[in-house]
Amino acid sequence: MNRLWELRLDNAAEWLARQGFATSDAEFTELGGGVSNTVILASAPEFRIVLKQALGQLRVAEVWRADPERILREADAMDWVARLGGASFAPSLRARDADNRVIAMEAAPCGARMWKTVLFRGEIHEGHARQAGTMLGSIVSASWNHAGTRKAFGNREAFDQLRTDPYYRFTAQRHPEVKGYFDELIEKSAARVTGLTHGDWSPKNLLVWDGGMWAIDWECAHFGDPSFDAAFLLNHLVLKSIAMPQHRDRLAGLAHAFGEALRENLPAQGAWVLDGALEHTPALLLARVDGKSPAEYLDESGRETARRTALRLMARPAKEIGGLFEI
Repeated sequence: MNRLWELRLDNAAEWLARQGFATSDAEFTELGGGVSNTVILASAPEFRIVLKQALGQLRVAEVWRADPERILREADAMDWVARLGGASFAPSLRARDADNRVIAMEAAPCGARMWKTVLFRGEIHEGHARQAGTMLGSIVSASWNHAGTRKAFGNREAFDQLRTDPYYRFTAQRHPEVKGYFDELIEKSAARVTGLTHGDWSPKNLLVWDGGMWAIDWECAHFGDPSFDAAFLLNHLVLKSIAMPQHRDRLAGLAHAFGEALRENLPAQGAWVLDGALEHTPALLLARVDGKSPAEYLDESGRETARRTALRLMARPAKEIGGLFEI
């Protein structure tokens, strides 16, 4: 993998100027970017833009490499979502530099917050969960077995590098007693390729503000198994119910609201998506303890609770969403 020009705080203005933006009055702030990206906010009187470059080696303790070209797939996915019409589900693309694997996108409104941050403040609103379900269901429905979308997003390499391998195969190596569960799940999921899949449908990638919600971080987007996205969100709600047991019942309520809104917006042929999500969730739960990207907010007791719950759900699968929260 060739070394690319590296986006940094000290050269972001130069890059943005090359894209045709006047940067003399702009201020630049480095954002979190998670483990897989460099992300910089550019603010000026005329614009607020987020610059993003994907990393080749992710910021984790384990060796975890992924092709930075995935940033171009992210740009394609945001363009695809923008063509849906109706409500805005994602930021609009403002610039694309294929040579350096850098993109620029519209920044969220100033009052926007990560849904993850909102939840950890104890602000648990059913409306956010319903928005997340409606958005996901609408995306799945619009792409359902659509030949053009399948062709455009058929490459699953980034998803394999960032999800299947570090979450499922790596975790299975650490838990050989459930390797069969992971192997069967990978095989079943590969046979359920029916719609555009985000690959990271989590509260940290859902930005909320008054009446609005955006999905960001489309780097894992591919034509795949929509039940993975549903499970990814459910798993995060389960994880947060372990970290905040005082809110478990309310978080379970969010999971139900998310599931209802998702079901209402899925195509008629997609009734199996939530059933598939119940199969993925325990695998994802165990992966966020013993995979390459453990949930940073769980203490040792929380990790053991999550591990025990995941293994129990693999042995005795939940028949409905509420069963995921029997911890």
